[in-house]
Amino acid sequence: MSKALKARAQLVRLLVPAGKAAPTPPVGPALGARGVKSMDFCKEFNARTAHIEPGIPTPTLITVEPDRTFSFITKTPPTTYLLKKAAGIEKGTGRPGHEITGTISLKHVYEIAKIKARDEHLKHLKLESIASTVIGTARTLGVQVVP
Repeated sequence: MSKALKARAQLVRLLVPAGKAAPTPPVGPALGARGVKSMDFCKEFNARTAHIEPGIPTPTLITVEPDRTFSFITKTPPTTYLLKKAAGIEKGTGRPGHEITGTISLKHVYEIAKIKARDEHLKHLKLESIASTVIGTARTLGVQVVP
C-alpha cells in the first residue's frame, strides 16, 4: 500500500446499540484493525447516547484519522426498526407483497418520518417525501399502512 493511500481518513459504519457499546465485535475488531482504542470510542459513544433508550440500534459513522484519532456522528435508528416497533412485530415477512405481518396508521408513518428528518442527509427533503420512503420500507417488511 502506498503512503498516499495510508494517510487518508477511513470511514467505519457500525450499527451499535445505544448506551451499550462494548469493545466486543463488531466495535472492537472494526476499530482495532485501524489502530483506535475501542474503549475510548465506547466510553464516548455511551455518554453521547445516554439520553436514548438503551439497546436501540444506532447507526454510527466513525471517521478514523491517519494519526489514529477519531470522530463520529450518530444517526436516527433504522426505519425498519422503527416500523417493526410501531407495528409490534419481531421481524418482517419473507414474501413482501404477499403476506401482511402487521399494520400501522398514517400517523405512525409521519411520526417515523419526523424522527428520520433529524438525520443530516435527509434535512433537505420534505416530510412527505420521507413519509413516502417510510411507506415503501413498510411494504417490504409486509407492514400494511391504514389511514
